[in-house]
Amino acid sequence: MPYNRITEKLGNRTLDFLEELGKVAELGWQTVAGIFTGKTKVKLSLEQIVKIGYESLPLAIAASAFVGMVFAVQVATEFVKFGAGKYVGGIMAIAMARELGPALAGIVIAARVSAAITAEIGTMQVTEQIEALQALGSNPVRYLVIPRFIACATMMPILTIASDVVGFLGGYLVGIYVVRINPVEYMDTARSLLTMWDIWGGLIKTIVFGMMIAIIACYRGLSTKGGAKGVGEATTSSVVTSLIAIFVVNYFLSLAFFK
Repeated sequence: MPYNRITEKLGNRTLDFLEELGKVAELGWQTVAGIFTGKTKVKLSLEQIVKIGYESLPLAIAASAFVGMVFAVQVATEFVKFGAGKYVGGIMAIAMARELGPALAGIVIAARVSAAITAEIGTMQVTEQIEALQALGSNPVRYLVIPRFIACATMMPILTIASDVVGFLGGYLVGIYVVRINPVEYMDTARSLLTMWDIWGGLIKTIVFGMMIAIIACYRGLSTKGGAKGVGEATTSSVVTSLIAIFVVNYFLSLAFFK
């Protein structure tokens, strides 16, 4: 009997997950279809670009700088022991372009923006503002989802480029002034080992991350129930789901792009 109950719970959880996944995919399809049919609000999109991108830039830069420095300390110290210090620059460039830059930008957006989007839309949902929009003949996807989707997909590559550059320079400072690596060798190996596909692959990954974060956050907000408590639960769920989605999708995209 306990085994049957466990199996039943597992089956119910699986069905609930697939149902939610289908609803998220449906919202994503409606959003993309709305963009291609011209159902966009330029002013609202620009406002979200400022909120999501510009206001997230300081956090992304600070995080990438220290992550780059920590990574350089660990890598450079070990490489110097084996006489391979000159390759630190190339390893730093590849790591930042392929993984660290995109991942850091995705985590920053998921932690900061996903919570804000869900809380804002969730509050509108529980206070019946979205129902009022629908009563006036307005489409919530057009006014709420599409601007945030465009902003996330547009600003994620920009945040990633900033993270790549700052993280690489942080690693440069540590490598040169702390580990005492030759600066010319550091830059030469970075130029020789880093390819354009490393950069483009990382940027493509961040566009996917941005679209996922926007859709997940908006879906959680639109499905919020239960007043203030429900808004808090939806916000937490949005951040957790976005982070897990980034880690899972990042693995498969890395396999597809860089294997």
